[in-house]
Amino acid sequence: MGWFDRLTRRQEEGDGGSAAVRRIAAGLAALPPQEARTLAAFAYLLGRVAFADDEVSAAESARMEQLVVEVGKVPPEQAVLVVEIAKAQNRLVGHVENFQVSRELRDLADEPQRRRVLDCLFAVSAADDEISSAEESQVRQIASELGFSHGEYVEARAAWSKHRTVLRGLRREGG
Repeated sequence: MGWFDRLTRRQEEGDGGSAAVRRIAAGLAALPPQEARTLAAFAYLLGRVAFADDEVSAAESARMEQLVVEVGKVPPEQAVLVVEIAKAQNRLVGHVENFQVSRELRDLADEPQRRRVLDCLFAVSAADDEISSAEESQVRQIASELGFSHGEYVEARAAWSKHRTVLRGLRREGG
């Protein structure tokens, strides 16, 4: 059983959760409700990072779709739907729902699963080969909301250092 399967079995059945998650999950009617909500929260957080700089690139969308297929174990055409709804929800109500969605996923996932989510957030932010300061800040905020310490965040971020625009500027100046 994969981490996604275990993740979806951790919360009791019901209609709880944020409005954004419920709207995304409605697009996943073929999945069990619990699994749909979990996948929706995951996709929403990916979209939150992608939209951190007020636009979502084609590379970021493609990476989100790939991660939803890999982690969510859904067909590619369903991943496209999930990602499009997640991006729309971030544009429309992101500022209102952000913390609630992060808290929801934090409550559903164990530590290894949350670490995988954190890595996926960096993967989306680096999809266009650059992690902007806005994206990095958003990942940091989500990491905190998922229960990670600053040290744990820095450790996870280290694997993505070559994509950080803030470090690229320093490398150019330093020679």
